[in-house]
Amino acid sequence: MEVKVYELTPFLVNTYIVIDNNEAIVIDPGESNLRLIRDLNGLKVKAIINTHCHIDHCGGNASLCRATGAPLLMHPESEVVLQTLGQQALLFGVPFQDSPPPDGYLQEGDEISVGNTTFKVLYTPGHAPGHICIVSNGHAFVGDVLFQGSIGRTDLPGGDYELLISSIRNKLFNLPDDTVVYPGHGPTTTIGIERETNPFVGEL
Repeated sequence: MEVKVYELTPFLVNTYIVIDNNEAIVIDPGESNLRLIRDLNGLKVKAIINTHCHIDHCGGNASLCRATGAPLLMHPESEVVLQTLGQQALLFGVPFQDSPPPDGYLQEGDEISVGNTTFKVLYTPGHAPGHICIVSNGHAFVGDVLFQGSIGRTDLPGGDYELLISSIRNKLFNLPDDTVVYPGHGPTTTIGIERETNPFVGEL
């Protein structure tokens, strides 16, 4: 399995392409650019996945869906946030294209395969309604739930600090220590490092 990361948008969001056996998924397309589109050429793009629908994580939905023909997937609770992209753009003063509606939904326990790799969906609300993480053996794409030494903000509409901490402790911290964490912003880390050192989560 190969992971490519693209730091996009004024919010410096991490957009990921996960590739295995000539198949790919795109996670959190903040926007599209020529390099990202070029790197998808020749691959079968099985899905475009939004971990949640804050504008920096889904502003590229429209262009990526057009370019790849892949289905757009998210948790059903995220769709109401997706419908506010215009208001989010005005709030933050950045232009984004409206997103198409989702082609399907991902719920807790659902699976999606990319080549020989199978990802499972974890429902991890708290930062945003309908937030999900996508995990496989040794890899976790966590959106804005958990960062290196930090956690997602909870002051935006639908945020809930206690719910976020519960998602981290009861879902992500159940993963093995050596699981690589691919966050929505900033560098990668591991579950073990964050369990031991993250000052926002506290002792378990």
